[in-house]
Amino acid sequence: MNFDNIDKKLLELLQADAKKTTKELSQKLNLSVTAVYERIKKLEREGVISSYVALLNRAKIDKNFVVLCHVKLVKHNKELIAQFENEIVKLTEVLECFHVSGDYDYILKICVKDMEAYREFMVTKLTSIEHIVSTHSTFMIGEVKNTTAYKL
Repeated sequence: MNFDNIDKKLLELLQADAKKTTKELSQKLNLSVTAVYERIKKLEREGVISSYVALLNRAKIDKNFVVLCHVKLVKHNKELIAQFENEIVKLTEVLECFHVSGDYDYILKICVKDMEAYREFMVTKLTSIEHIVSTHSTFMIGEVKNTTAYKL
């Protein structure tokens, strides 16, 4: 989809604060409230805007222990991949899961309270999924950049 400069600015403003009213957005974009509303509805219909969310502070909700866990499966076929992916989406501790190339098949972003919670997750949940041959965990020491905003 091609975006004009107003669409780009509107998306930038919404990514920074989706709670802004159409009136506030219209003032920043020098458009009428109706024009802003129609642009937002078009972006939603086109699937450019897929949802609106509240981003939570991990430290405030005791989920500040971040792990990137690399997972290797025994073998690759449609059935095993589908089975693994179906199990992973059920795990609330897993915030993101990427099917990747390289030495491992998947990278999981996991957020839990602490090392003990991660150990419990590994022992009772992740390693109980069939067809995992190995895992490799990397723990976040510090966060340099964390954004959900795309530059258009």
